[in-house]
Amino acid sequence: MKYLKLFENFDQTKIDKICKKYGIENYTINPDGSIDVDGDVDLTEWNLTKLPLKFNKVSGSFLCYDNYLTSLDGCPKEVVGNFNCARNNLTNLIGGPKEVGGYFDCSDNKLTSLDGCPKEVICGFHCADNKLTTLEGCPEKIGDSFNCQQNGLTNLDGCPREIGGFFGCSDNYLTSLVGSPKYATSVYCNNNELTTLEGCPNTDGFIDCNENPICAITSLFRSTGAYLEYQETYNFVRKDCKIVRHLLEEALKDYNEYYKDNKRMRKEIKGYTYI
Repeated sequence: MKYLKLFENFDQTKIDKICKKYGIENYTINPDGSIDVDGDVDLTEWNLTKLPLKFNKVSGSFLCYDNYLTSLDGCPKEVVGNFNCARNNLTNLIGGPKEVGGYFDCSDNKLTSLDGCPKEVICGFHCADNKLTTLEGCPEKIGDSFNCQQNGLTNLDGCPREIGGFFGCSDNYLTSLVGSPKYATSVYCNNNELTTLEGCPNTDGFIDCNENPICAITSLFRSTGAYLEYQETYNFVRKDCKIVRHLLEEALKDYNEYYKDNKRMRKEIKGYTYI
């Protein structure tokens, strides 16, 4: 696709022509050549490698997913609705909006850095299926769900401490959940290398920790939530993959009496050592 030189020497006729091509309506041209749009902007599936205009404020949603963007140069500074740049070739979010009133979805790119993120996202923030090895630069506060699944994370440094929806960190290389948000409506941390659930968010919902070493211990209890309650009381699992035998025995005795169950100690638990 042929492009005009990015954002330079635009006149109104050229801007009008580009807006017509991409179905952009109800726009105002600013003195710097940027445009404000009263409504949505949908630039999906145009095979774009660059944004064709410089945007300033969009009162609706700004959608540019399913393209070949390598940069967010030209993105609006403020998006009142949702911002979606998923399924592009982005390696960072520099140039992206600083204010987003809805969801922010940058999943399925080639992100190695979250540089350029807004400090706060009113709804959810999804950065799943990228190449992130750190969450540094992530929004500090997220109003809904936070999904960082399918990356290369070994820790949760930089993870937002406050979210309002589910927390998803599955399919990474985490050995603990230290650094997680304080609370989540549900937690999905399956398919990691978790040997402890230390740091797990408080939740009233479901906790999925399947396909982790810790499952060999959580399976002794009726649910992951029940395991966490007894672990908090008895502290039988230690950080260094040690299990304090007599404390686990006491925890299971208490558990069996309360739930009228018959769970028994295992002679060996793979990956752990009794002390």
